[in-house]
Amino acid sequence: MKSEILNIESIRVFQRKLSSFFGVSGYEEDVSKFILSEIENKGLVDRVWIDQLGNVLAVKEGNESKNEILLDAHTDEIGFMVSHIEKNGFLRFVPVGGWDIRILLGQSVILRTESGEIMPGIIGSKPPHLTSVSERKKIVELNDMYIDIGMSSKDEVLNSKINIGSVGTLSATFEEFPNNMVCGKAFDDRTGCNVLLHLMMLLNENSEIKDTVLYNFAVQEEIGRIGATTGAFKLNPTMGIAIENTTAADVPGIKESEIPVYIGKGPAITVADKSIISSPKINRRLIKNAEQEKIPYQLKKPMYGLTDAGKIQVTREGVPSSVVSVPCRYIHSPTSLLKLEDIYDTVRLIEVFIRNPANI
Repeated sequence: MKSEILNIESIRVFQRKLSSFFGVSGYEEDVSKFILSEIENKGLVDRVWIDQLGNVLAVKEGNESKNEILLDAHTDEIGFMVSHIEKNGFLRFVPVGGWDIRILLGQSVILRTESGEIMPGIIGSKPPHLTSVSERKKIVELNDMYIDIGMSSKDEVLNSKINIGSVGTLSATFEEFPNNMVCGKAFDDRTGCNVLLHLMMLLNENSEIKDTVLYNFAVQEEIGRIGATTGAFKLNPTMGIAIENTTAADVPGIKESEIPVYIGKGPAITVADKSIISSPKINRRLIKNAEQEKIPYQLKKPMYGLTDAGKIQVTREGVPSSVVSVPCRYIHSPTSLLKLEDIYDTVRLIEVFIRNPANI
């Protein structure tokens, strides 16, 4: 179905907005408020609310309600938490979510104060000029790094409303590359949030849907898929799909047999990952509808990653589930890179899955 709502420019605008929000696991309020306001102001669903944990939950009633389909995308991003404040004002920290520590050293960071203000910092370690040759050949461990926020004492840090438990993440700007490629932070999984918001707009434009659609913009995926667990229990779906970013390792040095997915070849359907054997019934419905509507797709090679779908499938008596992902290079970094057409085609794939013209 052609629509003025779904276009590359709109996807670009939302990707930029969603990526810019601070939303480390447990501190997703800014992302959730934006999503809630978009849904409420545009009247996209029949019911929407934020639950006690911070999930944005929503319901779009179908005309027949044979199935109740849960679509899940998480709002949080990886970051770090202050674990100790040195007497001279430097901060020690621990990761929140899965970082590749090789990329951290020398990076600019942003921290959120207790009053909600954003403060800049830099990740440092022992200067290379003062290290031995053998030390310089080793990866600097996390416990040898610190954050420098330009302060000279612990009291000065505390007065700035930074304390043990304060959170932050790497700083990054949204950049546009050739060929509709864009780069930025928190694409995992603000990309999924982008997909769901555009899907909501499409389904609101044409309300002729048979199945009820349930939405969970879930919190705290990166630390254990917490919001997916509680949200799925509340919404009680009959099937579920997690919408994610996933690793596109289509880069030099990787064997073809080890590349999970490719940029520019459309949404990736998971057959199995470390948390789930995807429902063959759901994947068959995805594939048949994609082929009928001539939407590009690819199958993600097993068994990479884990997602909210692994928690959704074990809700209550069990929920057949799968995952559809947008391929992304350099995931879990402030310079994630993806192609806008892959987001576009992911929205199209999920829309035809809901409308199900192939009648699977």
